[in-house]
Amino acid sequence: MRYITPHVLEDLKKKMVFVGGPRQVGKTTLAKAVILDNYPDGRYFNWDYDEDRQDILQKKWSLDNNLLVFDELHKFPRWKTWIKGIYDVSHKMHSFLVTGSARLDIYRRGGDSLMGRYHYWRLHPFTLDEIPNGISPKDAFDRLMTVGGFPEPFLEKDERTARRWRRERFDRVLREDIRDLESIRNIQLLGMFLDALRHRVGGKVVLSNMAGDLQISPKTAKSWLEVLERMYLVFTVLPFTKSLSRAVLKPPKVFFFDNADVLGDEGARFENLVATSLLKRLNYLEDRDGYRYELRYIRDKEGREVDFAIIKEGDLEELIEVKYSDESISKSLLYYTSRLNPKRATQLVATLKRPFDKGGIKVTDPISYFNSNFYSAGV
Repeated sequence: MRYITPHVLEDLKKKMVFVGGPRQVGKTTLAKAVILDNYPDGRYFNWDYDEDRQDILQKKWSLDNNLLVFDELHKFPRWKTWIKGIYDVSHKMHSFLVTGSARLDIYRRGGDSLMGRYHYWRLHPFTLDEIPNGISPKDAFDRLMTVGGFPEPFLEKDERTARRWRRERFDRVLREDIRDLESIRNIQLLGMFLDALRHRVGGKVVLSNMAGDLQISPKTAKSWLEVLERMYLVFTVLPFTKSLSRAVLKPPKVFFFDNADVLGDEGARFENLVATSLLKRLNYLEDRDGYRYELRYIRDKEGREVDFAIIKEGDLEELIEVKYSDESISKSLLYYTSRLNPKRATQLVATLKRPFDKGGIKVTDPISYFNSNFYSAGV
């Protein structure tokens, strides 16, 4: 059972539930598990299957189907207007679960507003906060650093198989999902743009420079980055500027939902792993509790940088610096901990053997920081 399952079941009693997340992260498995375990009379539809697509368009289901699951429905251009009409007429007879591999909360192609009719949950890959039974935290860390956290390669733990899986997934997202949802003609060049991002994880991404390298306009580069975000391939981390007069206002950092997508050294891959794990936590807390969370980084014009800042409702909660092997406390982290006075300041070291505290900063390892009971304990 995935970490959001109990919350999805609870929310289905009140409103529609949308579950978004990357392709092959486990949304379909979760949806079918919900049907089989809790709604034996439920009905599952997948827009990608011809027969299911025709049944969706013709509204062919039984009154006895107490749960209707529509998978990949966002590929239907008028899906929001369609589901709104169905829900408004029949929500007393059916519960509704809609899943998709794109940002269901922002796609509005031909759709009417669904505000107030649904709860939205984002499903992420496995992390050290969520480890399947039978896998130790150390083994989980090794898998996350080599084959990534997506269920199929993570559970199989074979690097060759994972590389083939990743190549096929990229191809399907670029040549099928993006083709269905976006008006991008040069998919091959978009693939080159994506590969360039894979080499820039952890660094600032200057889109004008990338545009020059690929001979596209900066506007196109910006648009392509937004498309890749909507498709849950990458996410951006923007600089934190509040109360910092000499803060760098841009550019963003770009990270990948699949940690194994990173083309770089172990330090870059570890920073990406921390980024994905933090985003998963913050998305979960946001979806569960309704607070607004942001994941940012800090850098000023003097070059002082802290890898991550966690912001809750506009206020700084925690500063986090990431190092693969260096245990010495970051001077930038010390500087901004003193100046900004966050509730917590943490330095994560991948190879650290013994955690310690110094200068108001907790130096710890990722297994200790990312608690495998975080979601099950309802933190």
